Amino acid sequence: MQYRTLGRTGIEVSTLSLGTMMLGAWGNTDEAECHRIIHAALDAGVNLVDTADVYAFGQSEEILGRALKGRRDQVVLATKANSPMPGDAADRNRGGNSRVWVMRAVEASLRRLDTDYVDLYQIHRPDPRTDIDETLGALSDLVRQGKVRVIGSSSFPAEQIVEAQWTAERRGRERFVTEQLSYSILARHAEQATLPTAARYGLGVLAWSPLNGGWLSGKYRAGGEPPADSRALTNGDHFDFRTAGVRERKLGLVEELVKVAADEGCSLIHLALAFVLNHRAVTTAILGPRTFEHLTGQLGAGDLTLSAETLDRIDALVAPGTDINPEDVGYAPPELLDATLRRR
Repeated sequence: MQYRTLGRTGIEVSTLSLGTMMLGAWGNTDEAECHRIIHAALDAGVNLVDTADVYAFGQSEEILGRALKGRRDQVVLATKANSPMPGDAADRNRGGNSRVWVMRAVEASLRRLDTDYVDLYQIHRPDPRTDIDETLGALSDLVRQGKVRVIGSSSFPAEQIVEAQWTAERRGRERFVTEQLSYSILARHAEQATLPTAARYGLGVLAWSPLNGGWLSGKYRAGGEPPADSRALTNGDHFDFRTAGVRERKLGLVEELVKVAADEGCSLIHLALAFVLNHRAVTTAILGPRTFEHLTGQLGAGDLTLSAETLDRIDALVAPGTDINPEDVGYAPPELLDATLRRR
């Protein structure tokens, strides 16, 4: 396992980190196997584990907390808040980036994770309703209280990363020291602005969905049927498998990328992960295994360095800064989704 410094924090993290969205009701409901996945990742040298309160609506955090018993100090533990959580329908503040919710959310995550502190606490998405100073003020208090070590953002557009940095400097707040973003061979939007901006501010970068939701795992091939338990069949709309134009384009690219991987002497999975880690601004690629076999198939990719010829071939297939599916970005301003917000 290789390690890199997380931005300018001085914290050393593995280039492959473990994401837990698929551990629990959203993926693997066998807690014993979930624990096996977590321990195998740690045994392989993974030391950054990323979760979120919204994953299986708290269940993933609970599973992770139980699995880390006796190993908490080995882990750089990261979680996130922003998405609405289940609860009393009359409670209109069960999500977002307000001080009210951030303070409540961190306490709930600490209880579920059964720990006194979180190493990296991230704001999962921007919240147009909340002044970033309000959010940074709450997060700064959590750092001073010792409940959070450092703070980060996730899926923030470049301009909002800049706004947060300037707000922190001008108002004397703790600043975001990381950005977690969507990045893969099939989703390269971050290369246009977000990755250069993160590098400019010395942020650590955590790349989520480096396999593009499973498209780069090798299990979806032209002319073949998806596995029965795959997201292509169980959650096809969210996964974009039912979107004909996107599906055909991605299936075609997978066939070409399989050839590139074969010429490089590696699996498609390792090619995809190595591509993400090749970018100078990326610190770690987040693995999102649902099964133990998924995990073992991804480990080891951090040791692979791609040749310039291979990177050129990838660029020829998917141009730098472009996406096959624009929805892979992970966040869109509300004005793009709700016409009433852009019309009088």
